[in-house]
Amino acid sequence: MTSRAEAIDPIVRERLACPQDHGPLIDAGDELYNPRLRVAYRIDTDGIPVMLIDEARKVDDAEHERLVSGQ
Repeated sequence: MTSRAEAIDPIVRERLACPQDHGPLIDAGDELYNPRLRVAYRIDTDGIPVMLIDEARKVDDAEHERLVSGQ
């Protein structure tokens, strides 16, 4: 099954960046993840990334390690 992150149009995905530091994001299932700030942005059920700073979810150390290791 394809994750929401994988389902984003490649042209759109290439242009998506973190709204806080403007850096690249990691595909993390149904979210896009910024490992520098340790925040995740959800992708709604319609496949639209919610790139709002106020809605970003903080990620703890254990989840951060899992996400950056690609597991």
